Amino acid sequence: MVSKVCIVGAPLDLGAGRRGVDMGPSAVRVANLNARLATLGFDVEDLGNVPVAQPESHPEGPTTARYLPQIVETCSRLAAIVEGVLERGAFPLVLGGDHSVAAGVFAGAANHFHKRDEQLGLIWIDAHADMNTPESSPSGNVHGMPLACCIGMGPTELTHMFGWHPKTDPRNVALVGLRSVDEVERLHVQKSGVRAFTMRDIDEQGLRTVLHDAVAIACAGTSGFHLSLDMDAIDPQEAPGVGTPVRGGLTYREAHLAMEIVADSGKMRSLEVVEVNPVIDESNRTANLAVELVMSAMGKGIL
Repeated sequence: MVSKVCIVGAPLDLGAGRRGVDMGPSAVRVANLNARLATLGFDVEDLGNVPVAQPESHPEGPTTARYLPQIVETCSRLAAIVEGVLERGAFPLVLGGDHSVAAGVFAGAANHFHKRDEQLGLIWIDAHADMNTPESSPSGNVHGMPLACCIGMGPTELTHMFGWHPKTDPRNVALVGLRSVDEVERLHVQKSGVRAFTMRDIDEQGLRTVLHDAVAIACAGTSGFHLSLDMDAIDPQEAPGVGTPVRGGLTYREAHLAMEIVADSGKMRSLEVVEVNPVIDESNRTANLAVELVMSAMGKGIL
């Protein structure tokens, strides 16, 4: 694990149907993320927020991919920042915003390794598959498309950032916590080569087995992995303030165990935490949990 962590806020809510996740980065910072990371011995630098467009100032555009040009602009900025952080030998920690930011975050991280003829794996912890395309999406919300973009499916503006695609081999992608999938999207998951672990898999096999498998998948022939944590993977009883809550998610302890296993692997190269929505939260509970989980992922243990 590197000694320097660079925090980047991505207060984007153009990709979601419900407003409020643009305040997620502020909520997580209010939960004392920076100071708590410093207690683990990291040199913490907060790079502030990437500029984002406001929906009131722009037309929605095509109903199949709402606000796509504005999302591409933000993702391109994020990609450049994340790549720059890695080139400095630091660890990028991105705070969303809706999950569409992941297309930019992962592109930047993957490009850093691509230039060294290496590949980056991906662990995607989420209640949703995020593998829609403009042709399949029932809503046109781009936050339902970023994982598809990472493996080369979806809008060219997002799949081909830096001039190459896919950003990772689908066989090096593990999707964990799945429990809400659109009908056509289900076929995308099944045919993609991505390894999906549903909540049934977690119930039957246990979180420990699933996460160890996920780490092995993401690390097979790669230089490590990016972790994309959507807070809606956790049950709404523990994380009520999320963009798209779905009952039946990870428990408090399962979520921490997942992060602890990630930390134990020593293979996480970048991290994003998305979809914290303070508008529907309870006394910043979800943002506080997000900080706790980041701490576990970055190496904080019980003893």
